[in-house]
Amino acid sequence: MWTLFGSPGSGSAALEIALDRCRVPYRVLRAASWEPDSALDELRRANPLCQVPTLQFDDGSVMTESAAILIHLGLTFPASRLLPADDAARAQALRGLVFIAANCYAAIGVIDYPERWCEGGDEAVHERIRAGARRRLHLYWDLFADQFGAAPGLEGDPPGALGILAAVVSRWSGARAHLRQSRPALLTALEHIEANPAAAPVFKRHWPP
Repeated sequence: MWTLFGSPGSGSAALEIALDRCRVPYRVLRAASWEPDSALDELRRANPLCQVPTLQFDDGSVMTESAAILIHLGLTFPASRLLPADDAARAQALRGLVFIAANCYAAIGVIDYPERWCEGGDEAVHERIRAGARRRLHLYWDLFADQFGAAPGLEGDPPGALGILAAVVSRWSGARAHLRQSRPALLTALEHIEANPAAAPVFKRHWPP
């Protein structure tokens, strides 16, 4: 039995979808730095950064970083079809997963916690940082749409790891509202992923209608 540390509305949604696809027995332990009544101490022992999702295997070893976990699951359980079987398509899926982690996730971290990036700044300064990071995040989604919008493994049936992660991370910081105006085709693809039977139950649990 693996343990997935996560919280409603967080990146753990992507891992729940992937683990279900891999047919791996796991439990979800509610834990998040913003939920003091959660299993925060256990999460801190597994991951000193207190980030979710964090995945702990039955031997006690730990994996962090959503993209890394999805890649590991896709390679370990090829029948899950989380990653494309074709070498060239898989390379683009891996590139897209790391793009989201390195760019979109990073910008969201600045939006959520601007005080970490500006020592001594007041709320006005923090809001300027948020505004700049949000503009940058939305630019990243435009670039993602242009480079990966038609990538194998983005949508598909069932959707691949790239599409799953994009659908989850685009839920935050106004990304979908921006895409509705800027790149509506990508927004439509993300909504199809969310509605896919392989993903819909998890999305409904994390983001109830």
